[in-house]
Amino acid sequence: MSEAHTPSAIGVPSTVRFRGGGFEITPKRWFAPAFAVVLVGAWQAGSTSGRIDPLLLPGPVDVLETLYRELAQGDLAIHIGQSLTRLLLGWSIGSLAGLSVGLSMGLWSWCRAIGDAAISSLYPIPKIALLPLFILWLGIGESSKITTIALGVFFPMAVSVCAAVDAAPRPFIRMAQSFGLDRLSIIVKIVLPSALPAMLACARITVSTGLVLLVAAEMIGAQYGIGAYILAAGNIMDSEKLLAGVLVISLLGTCAGAVIAALERTLLRWR
Repeated sequence: MSEAHTPSAIGVPSTVRFRGGGFEITPKRWFAPAFAVVLVGAWQAGSTSGRIDPLLLPGPVDVLETLYRELAQGDLAIHIGQSLTRLLLGWSIGSLAGLSVGLSMGLWSWCRAIGDAAISSLYPIPKIALLPLFILWLGIGESSKITTIALGVFFPMAVSVCAAVDAAPRPFIRMAQSFGLDRLSIIVKIVLPSALPAMLACARITVSTGLVLLVAAEMIGAQYGIGAYILAAGNIMDSEKLLAGVLVISLLGTCAGAVIAALERTLLRWR
């Protein structure tokens, strides 16, 4: 219902706009593509007219041509494959560990006491600053990079899951306890479904965090990977290749976000 009819003071019906939408978000499917077209069009126009120095910022057409050429040659595909492997492994390990610790902190007091102190002291440390130490411990290979990504994902996931468990509806939990449901059933049927939206929202954030740490780790100590590709392009001032690598990172983040959005639509249809 969008509007209602009520009698006015002199007996003539008047229209009152419905004001109970509750800040409902309505889909605007064409806004994002239109904004992207305008932005890219202005960028290309500035590059074509010479207002933008192509050495500093090549036009989007040149960047796309470079990206296509690099993919056709196969070199960039090797870098993307290495980066995807590291990202998937690091993100999966960090997410599973954060989920386990966050649930434990939300459900058991002794885990909360230990976890709060540990996370408060370790979370503020920039994870990329620990990469040299991980290289010393684990070597220059894949383990040090994957560990860096996993740690960066672990802490926000643990904090978010713990907060989501705290926000579980207590009346439902007390009702389930009064009907004699065991602890595991309450966790599976009440706590986890109520915490799932926060978990998926945190997954969006941690994917971006993992990408940032991935690129930084590959710039420091990797021969192959998107970060190493961007660093090599920057060292020789090849801005077209550099922006092609940046575009690949953006596309990876966009694809990951689309996958998580699809999971949200599938798993949260009950909302």
